[in-house]
Amino acid sequence: MNKNILARLLLLLIFLSNNIYSQDKNAVNFSIADSNQLTTIYIDKNTDELVIWAVNELADDVKEITGKRPEIVPTQTISKKGIYIGQASSDLFKSKSKDLSGQWEKFSIKKEKENLVVVGSDIRGTVYAIFEITERLGISPWKWWADVHPIKKEKLTLLLPQKGIISSPSVQYRGIFLNDEDWGLEPWAEKTFEPEVGNIGPKTYEKIFQLLLRLKANTIWPAMHPSTKGFFTLPGNKEMAQKYHMVIGSSHAEPMLRNNVDEWKPKIHGDYNYFTNKTQVDKYWQYRLDELKSAQNETIMTLGMRGVHDSKMEGAKDLKESSDMVEKIILNQREMLSNTFKKPLKDIPQAFVPYKEVLELYDNGLKVPDDITLVWPDDNYGYIRRLSNEEEQKRAGGSGVYYHISYWGRPHDYLWLSTTQPGLIWYEMTKAYENGAKKMWIVNVGDIKPAEYDTELFLDLAWDINSIKSDGINKYLKDWITRELSSQIAEYLSPVFEEYYRLAFLRKPEYMGWSQTEPTTQIKLSDFTEEECQKRIKAYNNLVKEVDVWNSAVSVDTGQLVPDERLNAYFQLVTYPIKSAAYMNHKFLYWNLACRASDVNEKKKYETLSNGSYNKIKELTDFYNEKLSSGKWNHMMSMRPRNLPVFDSIKKAEFSKEASVKETSKAIKFISANQFISIKESKEYQWKTINGLGYSNNAITLFPLKQKYFKTEKPSVSYDFEIENVGNYEIEIHLLPTHANNFDHQIEVQIDGNKTQSFSINTKDRDKTWKENVLRNSAIVKLPVSNANKGKHTIAINVNQTGIVLDYITVNTKI
Repeated sequence: MNKNILARLLLLLIFLSNNIYSQDKNAVNFSIADSNQLTTIYIDKNTDELVIWAVNELADDVKEITGKRPEIVPTQTISKKGIYIGQASSDLFKSKSKDLSGQWEKFSIKKEKENLVVVGSDIRGTVYAIFEITERLGISPWKWWADVHPIKKEKLTLLLPQKGIISSPSVQYRGIFLNDEDWGLEPWAEKTFEPEVGNIGPKTYEKIFQLLLRLKANTIWPAMHPSTKGFFTLPGNKEMAQKYHMVIGSSHAEPMLRNNVDEWKPKIHGDYNYFTNKTQVDKYWQYRLDELKSAQNETIMTLGMRGVHDSKMEGAKDLKESSDMVEKIILNQREMLSNTFKKPLKDIPQAFVPYKEVLELYDNGLKVPDDITLVWPDDNYGYIRRLSNEEEQKRAGGSGVYYHISYWGRPHDYLWLSTTQPGLIWYEMTKAYENGAKKMWIVNVGDIKPAEYDTELFLDLAWDINSIKSDGINKYLKDWITRELSSQIAEYLSPVFEEYYRLAFLRKPEYMGWSQTEPTTQIKLSDFTEEECQKRIKAYNNLVKEVDVWNSAVSVDTGQLVPDERLNAYFQLVTYPIKSAAYMNHKFLYWNLACRASDVNEKKKYETLSNGSYNKIKELTDFYNEKLSSGKWNHMMSMRPRNLPVFDSIKKAEFSKEASVKETSKAIKFISANQFISIKESKEYQWKTINGLGYSNNAITLFPLKQKYFKTEKPSVSYDFEIENVGNYEIEIHLLPTHANNFDHQIEVQIDGNKTQSFSINTKDRDKTWKENVLRNSAIVKLPVSNANKGKHTIAINVNQTGIVLDYITVNTKI
C-alpha cells in the first residue's frame, strides 16, 4: 500500500476514535425511533394524494433505517405526541400557518412542544418539506437512482436548528432536460426497465419524477431524440406528470409542447415551413393545445420556431426575414393559447429560448412580449452566452437559464462522463441569479447517470442560491460524499473529486483524442509535452490508487469505510467515473509517449499500457451494465456514445516528427490567480477567490457578480515573478472563456511599468478560437517579453467590466 495513504488511514483511525464529528450544540433533537418507541405520523383526513405518497415514502424510509414503520393516522386535531404533516390550507394547520398562505412551494418544519409540525404552503411545498426530513435522516435523493441504500440504525433522531426551518425556492421553475438519451436512458428503459413499452414510458418517468421531487425540482423537459417516442404520444406519460404535479416544458426546438422529430410527419403534414405551410403548422400546434385543454397538467409553453430538430427555421432568406417571421409566429401562438385556455396570457407560463442562431435574431432586434420568460442558454460548454441587462430585468416574464452538463455537438460531444467543474456551475448560475435569472432554470443532464452530483448541485442552487458560498464549494462536495457514502470516507475522498474535476477542466476525457465533431475528425497527438503527459499520468494514477484504497479501507471502530449498503453506490458515484476518466487519459497519454519514443522496447511498453487502459474501460463498463446491482442498470452505460473515434482503442503508434516539433516552450513559473501581490478595487466591487474554480482551483473575479462596466477607475490585480536568466520569454494569462452581453470583455496588461496593452477576450459565434477555448476551458492572452532581465518582474492586469475570471499565469521559455 502507498505509504502516504497508509499514513492517512492511521490518521483516520485517530480521527474516528476522538469522535471529531461533533453535533451542533444549538440543534434541537426530535426522536423518531429508538428501541422503546416509534413516533406516529398524523395527516389531515383530506390530504392530497401526492402528499400521502410522500408521507408513505417517509414511513418506508424510516423502516429501511430502523426496521420499524411508523403508523400513519388521519386526524382533525393536534393533540397526541407525533409528527403532523399537511398543507397550510388544511383544517389542521389553518390557525398556525398564516405566513405560508398563498406562497409558492414554501414550507416550515418546527418542533412545537413534543410534536414535529411540518407544513407546506401548497402541495409541492409540503412534499419538499417531507423530503427535507428524509434527507436530514440520511436518506439520499439518489436512493433508487444510484442505489444509495439507507444505513441501518436502531435510534433515529432528527436534528433541527433551534428556530426550525422555513424554506422557499430561489427560482420558481427548476428542472432537467433529458437529452441525447440514445446511449443510456432510452436503451435502458427499452430493454431493461420498461420492455413492455419498449421506450421511455410512464414507468421510467415515474422514477424520474420521484427523483425530481426528492431534489426539490418541479419541471421536466422530456426526452426528445429520434430514438424516443414523443412524451405525449405514449399513454400514461402526461397522467404520470399530473400524478406527481410535475410541470411539463419543452426544449428550444419544440414549440407548443410538440416533439417534432417524432410527431411531425412530412408525408402527412408537408414541410415544416411557416412561410409556405402555415395552415398545417398551426393545426399541428393546435392539436396539442386541444389535447391539454381537458387535462390538468401544469405546463410551460416554449414559443417561437426553429427547424424540425436542432436547426435553423426553414424558409427565411436572411436574418431580417427570420426575425419578422418569428415575431409573427409568437403572436399567432399566443392567440392560440388565449383562445384555447380562456385565460389572460399573463396567467399562462410561456418561455422563449434564444438558442444558437435565435440569439442573433434577438440581439438584432427581435421583439418578445414582456410577459414571456427569456431563458438564456449557455454556449453548450457551461458559459452562459447572455444575461438580462437592466432594462430586460424589468420584464414581467423575468428570465431564466438553459444550461448544459452534457452535450452532443461541435466542437466535441461530452455525453459519457459528467466532469463539468462544480465551481463553474456555481459561478455561472450565481452570476445568472444576480442578474435576474430567477424564473426558470433547466439543466441538460443527458441520461441522468452519471451526472448525479452536478445535477444535484445545480438544483440545490436553484432551490436556495445562498446555500453555497464562493468559499464553500468544496465543503458542499464533502457534505454530499458524507451523505452518499459515509462521514469517515468524505474527509479523504472529497480532495480526490476536487482533483478529478480540476484535471478534466484542462481537458475532458472525451476531448483527449484532440479530435472534433460536425464534421467528425480522427484522433491526433495532443498538445501536451512529454513532461506534461507524464505529470498527468501520475496525477490520474494517484486518483486510481485513492479510489481503490478507500473502497476497501477498514476502520477498527466502524468496519468498512464504505458500508456494505453503499458498495454499489460507490461504484456508480466514485469508481466508474474516476477510473474511466483516468484510463481514457492513460490511453491517449501513453499513445502520445509511444509516438515520441525512438526506442523499440519503450514504444512497445507504452503501446501495451495504452491498449491495457482501453481494456480497463471496457471491463468497468461491462461490470456497470451486466453485474452492478444484479443487472439493474443493464444498457445504461455506454463507453462509446455516438461511436466517435476518441472511444476506440489505439492500434499502433508510429514515431511522429510532429510530436517533437510541438514541444517548443516550457512553463517555468505557474502563478494562481489568487497569488496576487496587490489589488485595486472599490467599495462596490471587490476581488474574491472562488475555491474550486479553474485549473488553478483558485480563480478570481469581481464580486458582486452583477453586470457593471468600468470606464475610468478600472479594478486591477498585480503579480510578480523572478527570472533566473536573461532571455526571451512568453507570458500567458489564462482566463475562463466567459461571455459578455456585447462580446466586449477586455483586459489591459502592463509589464514592469511599460506601455499598457489591450486585449479583447470574447469570441463570437462558433469560430476556431471559441472551439479551442471551450475544449481547454481557457481564453489565453500571450505576451512576448524580449531580452528580459534577470530578477523580479511585475504584471498588472485591469478589467473593463465584471464577469471576467482570471485563472492562472505562466511564464514560458523556449526549449
